[in-house]
Amino acid sequence: MFGKKSGVNNTIDSLIGANTRIEGNILFQGGLRIDGQVVGNILASPDHPSMLVISEQARVEGEVHGGHLVVNGTVVGPLMAADMLELQPKARVKGNVHYKALEMHQGAIVEGMLIHVDESQRPGLKLAASAG
Repeated sequence: MFGKKSGVNNTIDSLIGANTRIEGNILFQGGLRIDGQVVGNILASPDHPSMLVISEQARVEGEVHGGHLVVNGTVVGPLMAADMLELQPKARVKGNVHYKALEMHQGAIVEGMLIHVDESQRPGLKLAASAG
């Protein structure tokens, strides 16, 4: 009632195939699966739930922003997961990782800092709650 819908969209709406290379930024909403190569930033619409899957054979060179991120491939650049980040066993990340919730499997490698994002620090909400 008073916030974003917490459910995650598990539907993949778009696919970048294993033999595809894209050079340029990608803006998406909903679900996106990457099996190929992307040289550019991948940005999910912040106004809608999103899910991005970077598969084992995929490689991304650029910033990655999304709601629910599942990484099992290679990312060279920072990751920002607004809701949940899953680092699968074959994940290789070279860059800082910003996350709200993190699930990291044995075998995943991060060459960068893990930074927890705490969204409870919203001044407007705290002031309204503390006003008596």
